[in-house]
Amino acid sequence: MTSLLFLIPIALGMGLIGLVAFLWSVRSGQFEDLDGAGARVLFDDGQPLPPPAPQPSKEKHRD
Repeated sequence: MTSLLFLIPIALGMGLIGLVAFLWSVRSGQFEDLDGAGARVLFDDGQPLPPPAPQPSKEKHRD
C-alpha cells in the first residue's frame, strides 16, 4: 500500500510530461504536413548517385 504513495505521483508526473511534450510538438508545427514526408520519398532530387567504389576481390587464389 505504501508503494502506491510513490507510484501514483510518478505516474501523474510522467503523464504530465507526456502532455507537455505533445502540446509543444503541436504548437511547433510537427503535425502540420503529415503527407509531405511520404510524398518526398517518391520524388527524385535530380542528382545522380555517385558510381560505387570498386570492391576488392574476395576470391582466394590457389597455386
